[in-house]
Amino acid sequence: MVTAIEPQVAPTGRYSVGETCKHLGIHRNTLRKYTDEGHIKCGFRRETARKIYTGQEILRFWKSLM
Repeated sequence: MVTAIEPQVAPTGRYSVGETCKHLGIHRNTLRKYTDEGHIKCGFRRETARKIYTGQEILRFWKSLM
């Protein structure tokens, strides 16, 4: 269940999987499921190929569930 409190993120910020989960109040497996289903979009860091989520996308996702 996603937190009912709006995440305090910068719209232009870039957040790791762990940070995104913390802001949304969900487990990383839940975030992976939402990403695989296309509910939230992620990007990748070029150097490490790790997933990143923008603040704007986190807020869009959160608002779509509320």
